[in-house]
Amino acid sequence: MKLARDLKHRWRYFWTKRAGWRALSRLAGHLAAIGSHPYHGRSPLSSASPRGFVAPSASIAHDDLRLGRHVLISDRCFLLRVRDGGPITLDDEVQLFGETTLQTGAGGSIHIGRDTHIQPRCNFSAHVGSIVVGARVEIAPCCAFYSYNHGVEPGIDIMRQPLWSRGGIRIGDGAWLGHGVIVLDGVEIGEGAVIAAGAVVNRSIPANAIAGGAPAKVIRFRGDPRS
Repeated sequence: MKLARDLKHRWRYFWTKRAGWRALSRLAGHLAAIGSHPYHGRSPLSSASPRGFVAPSASIAHDDLRLGRHVLISDRCFLLRVRDGGPITLDDEVQLFGETTLQTGAGGSIHIGRDTHIQPRCNFSAHVGSIVVGARVEIAPCCAFYSYNHGVEPGIDIMRQPLWSRGGIRIGDGAWLGHGVIVLDGVEIGEGAVIAAGAVVNRSIPANAIAGGAPAKVIRFRGDPRS
């Protein structure tokens, strides 16, 4: 058993060192993934080498992608830059799981802090304003983040309205966002805050608050003895 584990680790280390999102590196990614399971089963691949692991099925169309050590970009993730968008920065040990999209447009950038985990089918859209997520943040599946607003003047199609921002989005260290949370432009979520599933956050939430609803309101604070 120990020999088999050692061989498996050596195999992963050898191929993950050579894997990446460019065409010639995708074959190495396929070989590194042999024997691993989808979803959380990809995490050991990012641990096998400081280069981390980018799944062969991930789509990278961003020329200012800044990756730390042991980063995971899992199956069918999509990282895109449009209209002179700013950088996407993923600090050490960030994990992006399947079908998550990160997109930057003019005036927007995305920075994800160390050891933050983003579960499947989340969407980060940073135009005009930026999205900054702290360290050790847990983001459940199907969450969405929009750092901009459309104009709504009458007589002009929405797709032709100018974009504007109230300052982007900031999420503090150690926060937890439940399934399907939507975070809108101009919001700051404090350190250690908990946002209940399905909440729509259109105003800032203080540190260590537990908030929920649409629009989200503070229910109580962590450590509060009241139920």
